[in-house]
Amino acid sequence: MLSILLVLILAILLAYAVVKYIPLKIKWLINLTLILISLFLGYKIYNSIYEPVRFNTIKVKRYQKVVDHLKDIREAELAHREVTGDYTASFDSLVKFIDTAKFVITQQRDSSYKYFDKAYGIEKDKDTVIIDTLGFASVKDSLFKNDNRYKEMMWVPIPGREKQVKFELKKGYLRKSNVKLPVFVARVDKAEVLYDQPKDLVAQEKNIRSTKEINGPYIQVGSLDEVNDSGNWPKLYDIGDNK
Repeated sequence: MLSILLVLILAILLAYAVVKYIPLKIKWLINLTLILISLFLGYKIYNSIYEPVRFNTIKVKRYQKVVDHLKDIREAELAHREVTGDYTASFDSLVKFIDTAKFVITQQRDSSYKYFDKAYGIEKDKDTVIIDTLGFASVKDSLFKNDNRYKEMMWVPIPGREKQVKFELKKGYLRKSNVKLPVFVARVDKAEVLYDQPKDLVAQEKNIRSTKEINGPYIQVGSLDEVNDSGNWPKLYDIGDNK
């Protein structure tokens, strides 16, 4: 905006000089210059207004695809923990797990049994829960059915970028009430997703704070600092989600 203001001041000074000092025979050249400056100013003003709008449109479209991949990673990691008791920090292991692992299908039913209470010298009834194993179900079929998109979920979907970027995937452990709890995080830097966008707008985006935006420098799911398997995106990106 500062450059536009400077050009505008220059144009005003030039117009004043044309009227006051420039000979008539070369005024046509100055007029042509003023017309070109006006066109340039119009373009810069239009672009300064439209560029953030275009940036936001591109951002939302790209973020939606990134969020869809992160949702798949989360589903796969949660399944991995359910079956193995832990998360994984390897996409190769995660894909292999989806290809081969099975969920155990169980059924719970209430029951009771009798026991002898030595204190009272009598038999008593005690309630319990019995878990029956009914069978097994493929993790792949349960999560992705006939879709093989999980084999590409580790790659950040960035249109037009030649070099592929992989999501950062980490796991760790937190202690809560002397219990060791597994945690994971999958994330990508916003600058990677918006690699071809204006640097000043990307810098603003990485520092954004709003309930309607993805806050911070990363798009991520999970956390290594708290027991949390949620994503940091607003509900806007969950509209139309079939899961």
